[in-house]
Amino acid sequence: MKTLKGSTIYLRALEPNDLEFIYAIENDQTIWEVSNTHTPYSRFLVKQYLENAHQDIYEAKQLRLAICKDQDFPALGLVDLFDFDPKNNRAGVGIVLQGTENRNQNIGSEALELLIEYAFSNLNLHQLYANIGTENVASNALFTKFGFEMIGVKKEWTFVKGKYKDEALFQLINTTF
Repeated sequence: MKTLKGSTIYLRALEPNDLEFIYAIENDQTIWEVSNTHTPYSRFLVKQYLENAHQDIYEAKQLRLAICKDQDFPALGLVDLFDFDPKNNRAGVGIVLQGTENRNQNIGSEALELLIEYAFSNLNLHQLYANIGTENVASNALFTKFGFEMIGVKKEWTFVKGKYKDEALFQLINTTF
């Protein structure tokens, strides 16, 4: 897959030299709540994952892309299509940026826009969905900006730091069919 280019960022396939970046993201306990991670990942497991990252979305049922500012710079974050369902033409969407310095700079917004365009134009998906904690104001605003509608709330869905939290389900229907 070639890179997906926006005005200030691009999305690219994962490379073997992304090992340390992915290792750091997967083991950043401050984002485990949004990534649904429960235990640390070893470098060995991340290396194995990268060795299989060449599988296409139809085989792996997921697609993870690195968010970058320039082809000479390392990844700033990751954007995912997961639970890919080609029969029903839908997939889940996830996005994470590493470090607070990369947030509130339109990077996530541009990455999500590129991913939506790719999912609807290239994969011909009919719908995308996202599961977002109701307390995650920034993510709720980001997805709403691109037309995702909150279609329900899963009450006390996640158990985080000794307390249950609600999770909203957002959905975006491709109306260009």
